[in-house]
Amino acid sequence: MPVLPSSRDYDQIYRQFRWQIPERYNIGVDMCDRWADAEPGRVALIHARPDGSEDAVTYGWLRETSNRLANVLRAGGVGRGDRVALLLPQSPEVAAIHVAIYKLGCIALPLAVLFGEDALRYRLQNSGAKVLITNAAGAERIAALRNDLPDLRLLLSLDGHGDGALDFKTELARASNDFVPVDTSADDPAVMVYTSGTTGQPKGALHAHRVLLGHLPGIETHHEFLPQPGDRLWTPADWAWAGGLFNVLLPGLHYGVPVVARRFEKFDPEEAFALMARAKIRNAFIPPTALRMLRSAGDPRPRHQIKMRTIGSGGEALGAQTLEWGKSAFGITINEFYGQTECNLVLSGCSALGVTRPGAIGKPVPGHTVAVIDAEGRAVKPGEAGQIAVMRPDPVMFLGYWGKPDATREKFIGDWMTTGDQGVMDEDGYYSFVGRDDDVITSAGFRIGPTEIEDCLIRHPAVALAAAVGKPDELRTEIVKAFIVLKPGVAPSDTLASEIRDFVKTRLSGHEYPREVAFITEMPMTTTGKVIRRLLRERA
Repeated sequence: MPVLPSSRDYDQIYRQFRWQIPERYNIGVDMCDRWADAEPGRVALIHARPDGSEDAVTYGWLRETSNRLANVLRAGGVGRGDRVALLLPQSPEVAAIHVAIYKLGCIALPLAVLFGEDALRYRLQNSGAKVLITNAAGAERIAALRNDLPDLRLLLSLDGHGDGALDFKTELARASNDFVPVDTSADDPAVMVYTSGTTGQPKGALHAHRVLLGHLPGIETHHEFLPQPGDRLWTPADWAWAGGLFNVLLPGLHYGVPVVARRFEKFDPEEAFALMARAKIRNAFIPPTALRMLRSAGDPRPRHQIKMRTIGSGGEALGAQTLEWGKSAFGITINEFYGQTECNLVLSGCSALGVTRPGAIGKPVPGHTVAVIDAEGRAVKPGEAGQIAVMRPDPVMFLGYWGKPDATREKFIGDWMTTGDQGVMDEDGYYSFVGRDDDVITSAGFRIGPTEIEDCLIRHPAVALAAAVGKPDELRTEIVKAFIVLKPGVAPSDTLASEIRDFVKTRLSGHEYPREVAFITEMPMTTTGKVIRRLLRERA
């Protein structure tokens, strides 16, 4: 099962590792049917409910449910290459839906429950999704958009009929539980996650079935040779994000390690501690902001019996204080890792291998070739700053941006996939993050592109010009700050600032809205009309 050699020497493991990617491979078969054939009663997921009760979900249930859904989708004219969207919080059904999509040869399009009207409209339009599977709340939001979504043929709701949706359970009950998975290659497209950039709208990063296999060395690195007896995985991150999906749900099911599903309306540190103790969680991916929120709740040991074996964290810098707090609160070293939606988990720490250094984001994960390069694609010397880049081919690397071949080409310098992140590699091979060379805002682990926010801001009737930048924040790394030039005759006020914040919050999402709004009389721009965000960041 494990892909890393048994050695406990990092250099030896890195030298010895070789990819074993089969020509024919299907994520759904790997993460479900393979286990269901051998041990249908094996626990795949633990559904933890807010009232403290738990349901054990087996691989047998996962196979039967996914087979029925695959038959429903096929009967609805959905087939290989079609996009099937999910708008749901963590639940066993989400896992079954992913399995069905992959076994049918379709492309999964996970959508975050935080997304508002504009964000959903754009992603569903751009992807041409034929199907959306959601709940009553999601169906109600989509009902207002149906006229803008001509490709959307089928809407299913886990909560029953309503707002143009068919009842998920009724449709599955009518379908056969026998399904022969489509024969897919490892390079066939399987899943698409939209990622924010600094120019234009978010881009759909399209991944092949091999993306799961590509993640395994990184999973085994920051979870210190997962799977081990008693391991149990959890993350507070939405499974619609690359971190929740690729770092927890899919690999957990692949390894046969139970994954805890728990819906949080809002992250609550005390509830998270209680869940970790009650559900006997041993392994977690917890973004740095969530860790800082846990730290602010105090030492959990007097109140909860938590026995963590590993914690991985990534998406933004963890910080030395949070790293030290993790050691005292959990008795372990939190392993930082690094990657992007386009090519995830390529750098990591691993305390079991002695690969840990405060302030660093680790060393290259076995199987991945990483370097700090200059503008011409040449590796710079240790200690020199440059752009972090990953060499292709690499099984964890994306196939390309959906419908954007030019943007895909621009992501590469030769065979180096550029990340847009400035970093430094030291003499010992540790990588440290220096800063971004673009304008993406990193807030609470989310990568937020300013364009989508600015497009929303200027639709407010009082706004003439708008720019969004990141402002340093102790808890979230950065917060979104909006600089606004008002239309003539409109007076700035605290009430208007609050109205503008809510305007974006309800249309995009709860993590993208500007937490601060500043009114300015003139927007700093270049002669070609581009906003000089550097000046605004300095002002913020």
